Amino acid sequence: MPNYSLDDLRYFCTIVKLGSFKKASESLNLSLSTLSRRIRLLEQTLQLTLLNRDAHRVTLTHTGELYYARYCKLFEEVDAIEQALSDEKQQPKGKIRISAPIYMGKHFLSAIFCDFLLLYPEIQLDLRFSNDLIDIEKKGIDIAFRVRNPAIDNWVIRELKLTHNIICGRPNQTTHLITHPEQLEEQPKVICFGLAPWQLKNKLTNEVYNVEPKKHIRLEVDEIQMMKHAVESGVGISYIPDYIALPLIESGTLERILPDWQSEGQPFSMLYRDRKQIPHRVRLLIDYTLQHFS
Repeated sequence: MPNYSLDDLRYFCTIVKLGSFKKASESLNLSLSTLSRRIRLLEQTLQLTLLNRDAHRVTLTHTGELYYARYCKLFEEVDAIEQALSDEKQQPKGKIRISAPIYMGKHFLSAIFCDFLLLYPEIQLDLRFSNDLIDIEKKGIDIAFRVRNPAIDNWVIRELKLTHNIICGRPNQTTHLITHPEQLEEQPKVICFGLAPWQLKNKLTNEVYNVEPKKHIRLEVDEIQMMKHAVESGVGISYIPDYIALPLIESGTLERILPDWQSEGQPFSMLYRDRKQIPHRVRLLIDYTLQHFS
């Protein structure tokens, strides 16, 4: 294992590149005597002569040419990497990897992301919509959006919006007779994976009742949009997020069943790594999203 310093090799390459010890010492902010001593130490350690010195110029030996050809490329690559990392910290450019649940992500985030991209043309978003609880560390995610707040070590959780699920169906006279969640058992149902049991709480009495939708299931889906269409078509009742249901209730397309009952509040949150040196592009999107929801 070589015991010479890579700094000394960098000093050697700088001397060759600039053509003199004096110019190199000024560029490296080292005294001329210190630079000369470091190069002598390097040659002694290698037991090789890298430079021919005379009163007017510095030239490479054959061995020096070999060392310079190899290490000059290495240090140029290192400098390029350091510059790229510096640009990443300071400039609004580069890729942001994002994870979000499918329908909630589309409903709340699509417009935010598009406006953000128009505002910062050198930033790219790698957006993964999925209802699966993916390993955001393993996938290299920069920002994750989640329903409910999972505990993840070293990640900041910022709540963006509180949502509730409510019972809805196509308007008809029979649903007016339902006064308690226990009466939902005999109703035809449309259920969505991940939204069962139907956890309900009475806003007036604080009574809690969980509906286990096991009987009279007409349709079971894993996508909220299909669930919404089925309920609109009259296939059955369902347990629907309020941000989807309320506009449809307002327009008369759906009817709310048991209006005093709803789920506990479910936070829609943004997660990002808890670290001081967040890339500038990621910080910009975090702040932009928080500003939108505030």
